[in-house]
Amino acid sequence: MAWTGFALSAGMAVAAGLVGCFAVMRRMALASDAMSHVALPGIGLALVFRVHPVLGGMAALLFGTLLVWSLERRTRIATETVIGVVFSLALAVGSMLATGEELMDALLGTPGRLGVLEMGMGLAGALAVSAFVLSQRSRLVIALVSADMARTSGIPVARLELLYLLAFSLTVALGLRYLGVLLMGSLIIIPAATAKHLARSLDQMLAIAVGAAVLSTVAGEIVAAHVHRATGPVIIAIAAVLFFAGLPLRRRG
Repeated sequence: MAWTGFALSAGMAVAAGLVGCFAVMRRMALASDAMSHVALPGIGLALVFRVHPVLGGMAALLFGTLLVWSLERRTRIATETVIGVVFSLALAVGSMLATGEELMDALLGTPGRLGVLEMGMGLAGALAVSAFVLSQRSRLVIALVSADMARTSGIPVARLELLYLLAFSLTVALGLRYLGVLLMGSLIIIPAATAKHLARSLDQMLAIAVGAAVLSTVAGEIVAAHVHRATGPVIIAIAAVLFFAGLPLRRRG
C-alpha cells in the first residue's frame, strides 16, 4: 500500500483510539459495535444507485446518529438500547439491499487505491474527530460523571452528546474501507479497553489507546499483504493480541 494509504489508515486509527476511550468509559462497548452496522443500508443504497459506498455509509451513519440522539432525548431510553433497535433495523434493511460479494465487501471492507478527494476528506475527517475529542475531553468527562454537574458548570450536555455521537459515526465512516461495518466497531473498542487496564490517567489512556490502534492497523496491513488475507480481520486479531498481552500488566486498584 502506498504511503498515502498508510497515512489515512493511521489517521483513522488515531480517531478510533480517542473516540473509543469515551465509548468504553460510557459502557458503550457493545452499543458501539452495533452502531457501526447502521452504515449497511447506506452502502446498499449506494451500490444500487452506483454511488461511492463510503458516501452512502456516511449518510446512513449521520441519519442513524441523529435518530438515536433524538429518540434518546424524547423517550429517555438508554443510548445503548436505542442503538440496539436502530442496529437491528439497519442490519435487516442492509442485508436486503446488498447481496453476495457486495455484502461481504460491505461487512469486511475493501482496501484499494485511494483517490485524491477520498484521501483529503479522510485526513480532514480524522483531524476533525481528533481535535474534537482532545479539546473537549474535560467536558466529556464531567458530563460522564454527572450530567447535572455539567449543566451547572454551563456545559451544553445535549449538544455535547450529539457532537460525540457524530464524531463516533465519522470515525466509523473513516474505517469502512479498511474494516467494513462488521469490524470497525472492534477497532474503536479493543484498543480503548487495552488502555483502560494500563493507564493511570485520562491522558495516559488516550495515548495508549491511540498507540494500540495505530500499531494494530499498520501492522495488520503489512501482515495481511504478506499472507494474502483480508486486512480487516488481521487488524482486529492483532488488536486482540495486544489486549490479552496487556492483561498481566494491568494496573492494580
